[in-house]
Amino acid sequence: MNPEESTKNIRFLALASYIGLLVLMIIWQVWCQTDSEFSLGFRVGLWVVPLLFALPGMLRGKPYTYAWANFILMWYYLHSLTVLYVAPADRGFAIAELVLTTGAFVGCTWYARRQGRALGLGLKKLKKED
Repeated sequence: MNPEESTKNIRFLALASYIGLLVLMIIWQVWCQTDSEFSLGFRVGLWVVPLLFALPGMLRGKPYTYAWANFILMWYYLHSLTVLYVAPADRGFAIAELVLTTGAFVGCTWYARRQGRALGLGLKKLKKED
C-alpha cells in the first residue's frame, strides 16, 4: 500500500468514526435519553454541538483541524469511561462511544501527522545565524 492510499484510509477512519460519534450522540441524547433531568436543548448543546465545531475543517481535509479535534474527543473519552462505571443501563452506548472516540482519535492523530508532513506543516528547525 502506497503512503497516499494509506493516508486516505486513515482519513476515512477518522471521518467515519467522528461522524459515527456525532450520529450516536444525536440518537442517544434525542431519542434514548427521555428520562433525563436535563432539557433536550441542554443535552444537545453539551453532547452534539461540540462535535460540529471541527466537522467543516475535517470534511475539507485540513490537518490542523484533525489535530485540534482530539481536544474535543477527550470530552467523549471521559464521558464514556464515566458512564461505563456509573450507569449500567447505558453501558452499550458507552462502549459504542468509547470505540468510536478511539477510532476518531487514532485516525485524527495519524492523519494530522502524515498530511501535515506531506504539506510541509511540521515544526521547522531553527537556524542559528552567526
